[in-house]
Amino acid sequence: MTAAPRRLLVAVNPSASFGRHRDVGAGVTSRLIAEGHQVAMLQEPNFELLRRETEHAFARGVDGLVVVGGDGMVSLAVNIVAGTGVPFGVVAAGTGNDLARGLGLPHDDPAAGLEALVEAVTREPRTIDAGIIRREASEPVWFAGIVSAGFDALVNERANRMTRPKGPSRYTIALVRELATFSPRHYTMTIDGVRREQGAMLVSVANNSSLGGGMTLVPHADLSDGLLDVFIVHPLSRARLVAVFPKVFKGEHTTHPRVEFVQARRVTLEADDVVAYADGERVGSLPIDVEVVPGALKVFI
Repeated sequence: MTAAPRRLLVAVNPSASFGRHRDVGAGVTSRLIAEGHQVAMLQEPNFELLRRETEHAFARGVDGLVVVGGDGMVSLAVNIVAGTGVPFGVVAAGTGNDLARGLGLPHDDPAAGLEALVEAVTREPRTIDAGIIRREASEPVWFAGIVSAGFDALVNERANRMTRPKGPSRYTIALVRELATFSPRHYTMTIDGVRREQGAMLVSVANNSSLGGGMTLVPHADLSDGLLDVFIVHPLSRARLVAVFPKVFKGEHTTHPRVEFVQARRVTLEADDVVAYADGERVGSLPIDVEVVPGALKVFI
């Protein structure tokens, strides 16, 4: 049986993966129209304008939002659709594409990603969890992947300032450079009501398993279990941190004696001089309050 045509909004990041996939958005739109869907495409010169225009178009009513780009575009979609019941899809064409990885979608081949999307929009969407971040005097921020609030956030911040190289290796180079001056931070964490104070190299709150183009921080993370996974690397020397990080790319760090995982529904993080990132996008300085919202997202997959 042929599924009913959908009213779809396609939002395109023209600078995704440094512009290497600049033609993907038009191809996605053309193909969806050819499949019988009613499609409107948005492609603006900067991310903030694209976000505003997508919000306005979404508010007029659609059956689904499709984003073309990386995890920054996923963040845009999640912050528009979370809690609305309207599904979103992603054609991965960015640098990291970690939500696509976590969903089992093509993450390094936009053409394959388009084929997967064309089939997915004919099916019942999958329901997954989302997280919500609250900061004093700021609007809440939704995320689907991972909140970084330690060494990994500093690496992300440095990588975002770099223009070369143009692939995931940027994160590796940023990591090596950040190590030169990094020292542990002191955190106050409240995990499901239990307060603890400790030093840590890295603190992440994960809904998905990876960030930074495949750094598998939490191999066991489940997008649909109604829980977040807090990943903590306790203080260790720079040399030992260098030794641990290659294992992170393969998810082989989980038994390291300085690594801890805690599952939770709500986490509050406080620390001086620490900035949080969510799905690769800057959220702002700690403190932050992070809570899982089970089933907040519907995804074409």
